[in-house]
Amino acid sequence: MTENEDISSEVPIYRHIEKEHRDFRPVSGNSEIELISEHIEKHLGNIDSVFHEIVSELVHIDIHYIKPSDKFPFQIFVTSGMSDRPMNVPDGQDDNRYAELCVLLPRDWPIQTENYKILVDAFKDENSFWPIRWLKIIARFPHEYDTWIGWGHTIPNGEEAMPFSDNTELGCILIMPGISLPHQFFELKINEDKIIKFYSLYPIYKEEMDYRLQNGTDKLLDKFDKFKIRDVIDINRPNTCLKKGLFGLW
Repeated sequence: MTENEDISSEVPIYRHIEKEHRDFRPVSGNSEIELISEHIEKHLGNIDSVFHEIVSELVHIDIHYIKPSDKFPFQIFVTSGMSDRPMNVPDGQDDNRYAELCVLLPRDWPIQTENYKILVDAFKDENSFWPIRWLKIIARFPHEYDTWIGWGHTIPNGEEAMPFSDNTELGCILIMPGISLPHQFFELKINEDKIIKFYSLYPIYKEEMDYRLQNGTDKLLDKFDKFKIRDVIDINRPNTCLKKGLFGLW
């Protein structure tokens, strides 16, 4: 991991270089799955299914599925296993060493909720599967690159933040607590040395990522408030940072 000291940016830009070849390091199961399951059911509702990884490296990522309810009228997917290993956080960030992730999908997001056996069977094409794919990618990301993720971080789909699928222009992920979820869900204290933070994935546009890098996360969130952007994924939502006017000003 290297940090790009770009003085025009309000936030540091980290570029992660592909590691040299290393031996495959398999793992099986995750140590906190029962405590995380209890935490999910206490705050979000009954877990309908748990999608277990068949083959895992570094960490074993399972995904818990909660169906829409009157209280939470959207589909919820939550990881467990990412927090089995601490992230490589900077000095002063020890409270952010452990994390799990969520993604919130609309009630009508296409998923086969009857008779599925494994995660890939629940989705019929990439246009519906990409949020779950990225849930797994980012859950493993800090352990693959010996880095960390936390509040306000953005991760693009490649250097150019290419669209995640054919039916959307969204191409980057913002890491934030889920505003549609209760605050009590955001942390799970395992012991005095281990507190798990729960973040949600907010898909954003490349222009929004660029704006955040130039102006900071708080300024981007101000735009989200103005446009009423939520954490439940909307593939056709407005781009809050499209340049307008003759000179392409924000």
